[in-house]
Amino acid sequence: MSEQFSVLSDELSQFIQAQYVFFVATAARDGRINLSPKGQDSLRVLSPKEILWMNLTGSGNETAAHLSELNRMTMMWSSFEGPPRILRVYGTAQVFHPRDARWAECSTLLPSTLGTRQYFLLSIDLVQTSCGYAVPFMDYVEDRHVLSKWAENRGEEGVSEYWQKRNQISLDGKPTGILSS
Repeated sequence: MSEQFSVLSDELSQFIQAQYVFFVATAARDGRINLSPKGQDSLRVLSPKEILWMNLTGSGNETAAHLSELNRMTMMWSSFEGPPRILRVYGTAQVFHPRDARWAECSTLLPSTLGTRQYFLLSIDLVQTSCGYAVPFMDYVEDRHVLSKWAENRGEEGVSEYWQKRNQISLDGKPTGILSS
């Protein structure tokens, strides 16, 4: 039921672009595993071997903390309409903050918004598809705009203050690197 590939085909890249939600999983050497749902226009397939994801401000910052110890990342998409399919992409990721030289390059590929916290560049080493036969059908209604409105209401300074208070340390007490390297 599953197939494995070393790269994303054009068909799988199109599948990714057609999905409204995806999931990101990371883990440090010890502590909790993080699995987060993501959405909005925050992801680009750059090539058969690379995906760029723009991470928006959230209540935690586990992914960045985990990647500072172990740069492994798994991304997953699931078809909630049309033919069933689950797609997992495994690889290693780099993190880029606004202070990093590669931030500008990432911003040209996927424009940042107020509240963009990091970019993650995933280098793919394994692609796996599976059936998704047990995944339910669900209808997409629209993106939520709560996070962008939250950032707009806080402004750049307020978002930075939030990073300082809530995004510097992971659940397991690991530094996220949000404000310094």
